[in-house]
Order: sequence, then structure tokens, then C-alpha cells
Amino acid sequence: MSRTFALHTGTASLVWDTAAGRAPVWRHFGPTVETQGLPPLSDLRGPASYSLDHDVPFCSVPVSGLGWFGPAFLKVSRGGKCLDIDFSAADVCDGAGCVIIRCRDEASRVEVEQTFEVSGRAYVCRSVVRNVGDRAFSVDWLASAMLPLPSTSGQIVSWRGRHNAELVECCEAMPQQSWVREVRRGISGHGGPGGVFVLDHGATLHQGTVRALQLAWSADNRVAIERDDEGCWIMSAGALLQPGEVTLSPGDSWTAPDAIFTVSTEGRNGAASAFHDAVRARLRWPGRTMRPRPVHLNSWEACYFDHDEARIVALAEAAASVGVERFILDDGWFPNRDDDTSGLGDWTADPRKYPNGLKPLADRVNALGMEFGLWVEPEMINPDSDLYRAHPDWALSLPGRPQPTARNQLVLDMARTDVRDYLFDCLDALLTELPITYLKWDHNRDLAPAGGAAQLRGVYALLARVRAAHPGVEVESCAGGGGRNDAGMAEFCHRYWTSDNIDAVSRISIQRGFLSFLPPEVMGSHIAASPAHATGRRHPLAFRAAMALTGHLGVEMDPRTLSEGERAELGGWISFYKQWRDLLHQGRVWLGEGADGILWQAQGKEDELLLFVIRAEPPADRRPQPLPLPFAAGGGWWDVQLMRIAGGEGGHAMQSAPLFEAMIAEPQKFSASWLAHSGLPLPPSKAETVSIFHMRKCA
Repeated sequence: MSRTFALHTGTASLVWDTAAGRAPVWRHFGPTVETQGLPPLSDLRGPASYSLDHDVPFCSVPVSGLGWFGPAFLKVSRGGKCLDIDFSAADVCDGAGCVIIRCRDEASRVEVEQTFEVSGRAYVCRSVVRNVGDRAFSVDWLASAMLPLPSTSGQIVSWRGRHNAELVECCEAMPQQSWVREVRRGISGHGGPGGVFVLDHGATLHQGTVRALQLAWSADNRVAIERDDEGCWIMSAGALLQPGEVTLSPGDSWTAPDAIFTVSTEGRNGAASAFHDAVRARLRWPGRTMRPRPVHLNSWEACYFDHDEARIVALAEAAASVGVERFILDDGWFPNRDDDTSGLGDWTADPRKYPNGLKPLADRVNALGMEFGLWVEPEMINPDSDLYRAHPDWALSLPGRPQPTARNQLVLDMARTDVRDYLFDCLDALLTELPITYLKWDHNRDLAPAGGAAQLRGVYALLARVRAAHPGVEVESCAGGGGRNDAGMAEFCHRYWTSDNIDAVSRISIQRGFLSFLPPEVMGSHIAASPAHATGRRHPLAFRAAMALTGHLGVEMDPRTLSEGERAELGGWISFYKQWRDLLHQGRVWLGEGADGILWQAQGKEDELLLFVIRAEPPADRRPQPLPLPFAAGGGWWDVQLMRIAGGEGGHAMQSAPLFEAMIAEPQKFSASWLAHSGLPLPPSKAETVSIFHMRKCA
């Protein structure tokens, strides 16, 4: 006797059928449905041509070999030979907000457990394989999740990238065979987390059904979509494992990375919003609550390796004078670190640069009213370091093979307990002796040779140990910029460095890609120098500041290089951020596009927000067209005030109009229906400008 059971988020439903002793079969992954009175799947599936006499529909844990010809949920082997699995025993426990499915193959003594949990408007799936027999076997693949995609699916949106060019959006039609996105660099990669958005036909940023998934995993990963001959698709995702790296002895288990997935009927923005809340649920803030995100100044682009105590103190004083609240000392503070060729692994202060250690500097930073933060790269080692000379065997290597360097560094074997103990002792000493409230945790190369899943699990273990010993310290995840920006790091860090490219125009697309998966309060976004160090392009200070406002604001330059007027302007933007950061963070984000190259972004609450209207290129039209704002739909009215037009300095003056002068002076009233369907009138703007509006819903 079969039964139908479901797990609902309020906006979506997962529905399965189950029969005694068999793995549940998928019925639905999509918008909320009512299942009462639903006929069982077995009543809908008659014989099909050229098929097995015994029907094998898509179940929660499909495995190959006995009639399932699609992708496998699990692949295990023993002695180099694939083990054929048949889950002939299954048990389902469904309760409030959670479904647990346990399947067992009595012959091979392999057990799989899947847990589906509701996290706001998203789901989290956790998969575990156990050896319940008396002989070891290897796990070659275990999907974190495997989900059905219906025939209404029309488009795949994914992201690729490289250092300084992260999160390049890619839009593709659904495949006629298969679509695969793999990362094999030892980190989640500069294309963002292992994730994908699948849009139904007609879905947009604002409307339509979108299914989206991301892995909470910071290493090699695979996301795939394969067409089935039933006329639909199957989406799978999981960690890529090295051959033989996961061997389970009797009683052992392997847990796949969590998969976070969601269904939105409000387009891509709805899916991103569900992701934001699910990631927020994983963050572990000091004191359990996020405080207003302090303004950073990071020393890297201000001085690179060329610093000493006097120079850094002067930089800190300049930072304090413009309103910075946290000062981070970046790379170059430890012995022999005058460039990137030496020193990694020797985590003590350079006596040449800091003859009295870092304590006087940290105390001076605190005396200026700022917190003190420090850059570290614990997972790396230079061959020219005392640590490498003492422990060359601690670096990742293959017997008899070369050890390729990148940025003149090797990678420590984080699977080793002695390596993690050494690093913990170094970090613990720094965090105990110095008033450090923030660690910028960097990772500046791909892994070669690969460390496998054990490498990342070692990193997670070290981070967890540091956080447990020093719960008041916040951590930033950085990997050559945005190489490790994923939900897997959310349990250990509180901020991500979005990209080493701080060019304000480049950051438009990079930050929009970031916000597809992770919330704005953890998106590191700095006001950079001009020209931008990564691209050489020059942008007005106001434009650079406005683009940085949409995340966790920082400064990546030396304020002493600015004129008196520019310093005052920088301080004004920092004050503006402090005024509005509570609205910008922990709320909703809506992304959109307008006519003539306009992009827009709204952040805040359903009834109050800031709207950023971005123009990167010169306008082609004589006058800007009104900007429809779908989020404003509904009854009532909105008060809209034009707060600033950032950028556009120089050249011919832009003409204005009476409405915009009035909108600057005080809020102007617009009906919700007008804003949603006709659009917000926009002032003329030049290239590289951001018009910032404050919007509040009123009666």
C-alpha cells in the first residue's frame, strides 16, 4: 500500500510516494501543492515501449544496475569493482519541517540516510552513506541532492570566473543530453559556489517559477542536469571525490556536503532571497546577533608589503579621521615578508618592521577608536620559511613527483593533525596576546596536488577550533579574492572578500552574481583608489563609494593621498553608510534591469528601502525612460526621495527638471501601481553614475 507524503516551506513542496520496503519515488519539486486525494504514481504509469516489465521510476536514491538508467545517487566499490546496490529496505520518518529517508541494501550492507529540512523558504538536504557490514568499501560518489526538474524548465543560469573576473553570468537553454559544471581546483572557485538557477519558460528576475540550488562546500564540486527520456530533467550536485580517498571500514560513514535548494514563484529575486535567509541561519555571529557591520580599512592596496610601524600608524590615523571603525593589517607583517617569495608559515611579527611586536600598533589602533584586524594565510607555506625548513613533509605532495608552486607557495596538508595543531597554536598565540577582533583568512592558490575532501575537512576543523577558543573574533573568507565564497564557509566566517578587483564598473556584475547566493551584509565591498589597481580605470570617488555601499563597506586606499576635499567626501560617504546600514543589511535584495542599459538594485524591507539606479555606460536615448519597479506593486502609495546622484563629474552639465529638484528637497508621492507598471521617473545621468533613492511605503 503506497502513501503520499510532502514537505512544505510555505512557497514550495517536495512530494514523494512510498511503498513498504522501497525507496520513496519523486512526485513533485515545485510550487506549493495540495496532495490530499492524489492518486499514487503507480496508477499513472502504465507499460511503456522498450522498457522493463517492472517499472523503475525516479526515486530519492536511484542507483544503477537493476533498471535505473539515469544518473546514480551513490557509487561504491570494493577492490576496484563497482558494488551493485539494491535498496530493498526503506523507512521514512516525516515530521514538522523535516523528512528522514533511510534505505538499506541487505546484500551489500550499505545504508543511506537523507534528511530534508525546511530552512525558511528553502530546503537543506544532508546525505550520509554508512557501512553496516563487515567489509570495507570505497565511496566514489554520493550526491548531496538529486532533484526532478519538470518539462516546463526552459533555461539554466550559472556562473563561471577567474581571479579578478569572478561570477560571469552564463545563460543557456536546457540540455538535450546533459549539462555539467565541475570545479577541480581544491576550492569552490572564482565562479562562485557550486550552484545553479533553473528557470521555467518565461521566468525573469521578478516573476515566474525558478528552482535553484547551491552546495555548502568549499572544495571540488559537481553540479549536473541530465535529460531523461521521460521528457524531464534530473539535477544532481555533490562533492567531487578523489579515487579511493573515502574508504569506509565497518561502522564508518561519509556525509556529503549540505545542499541548499529552493523554489521561487517570484523569479530569480525570490530564489536569491530564500538563499540569503538560509545562509543567515548558518552564520554564527559573536554574541549570537549581528551587530552593525563596521566600516573597514584594509592596508593591502594602500601599501602592499612596504610597511613598518610608523607608516601603518599614520595610515591608521588617516583611517580614523574619515570614520573607519576597523583597521586590518594585511600581508607583510611577519618575518622576511618584503614580497610574496618568503615567510608564509612563520606567524610572528617581523622584528625589523615591528621591533616591539604588533601590540603597540594594535593598542594605537584601539586608542583611535577602531578595532584591530589581521591578515593570515594559515593553509599556505613558502619553501623559503623556517617552517618549511623544519617540516618539508608538511606540504601537500605526491611521492616522486614535483611540487608545483603558485605565488611562490605550497599548500600545507590540512588533513594532518600535527599541521592543524601547529597552526592553531600560532593563531591562538596571536589572538591571546593581541586585541584582535577580526582575521582576514586568505588562500592564494589552487591545489596541486589535490588535497581532496580531507584537506577541506581539515580546514573546517581548524576554523571551528579557532572560533571555539576565540568566539568574539570575526573571520573573513578570502581566496585570491572570491575563490571561496560559498555557504560552506558560513558556519565559520562572517564576511567574504568578493573579489580582488575593486574597479567600480567591474564590481557591478561581480556583486550581482554574489548576491544571487549570499546576503549583502557578508559581501565585502571597498572604496578603492583611482585608477583601480586591477584594471587601471579611473572612476569618480562618489561612483566608487556608491557601488561599495551595497555590501559591507570598506576602504582599500590610503586616505592621505586624497585632497582635503576628497577626504571630506570620503568621510561623508562613510557617514551615509552608517546612517543606512541597518536598512541595507539583513533585509531583501531586488535586482532589476531598465531601459538603455540601466541596472538597478533595491535593498531593505518590504515597506522601506534604498534604491540604487546604476548607469555604467553613456545613455543612448535622449531622455531616460521611467523605471518599472515590480517590488512596489500592490495598493497604497510610496514616498520617494532622490538622495544623491553619485558620479558623473566633469564635462557638460546634465540638465534636470522640476520634479527631480523637488524630489531632492523632499519625498514625492507615487502610487504603488504607477511605480510597478509605468515606472519611477529618472533624472538624466551620465556614465558611471548611481542615483540613490529612499523609498517608504505610506497609507
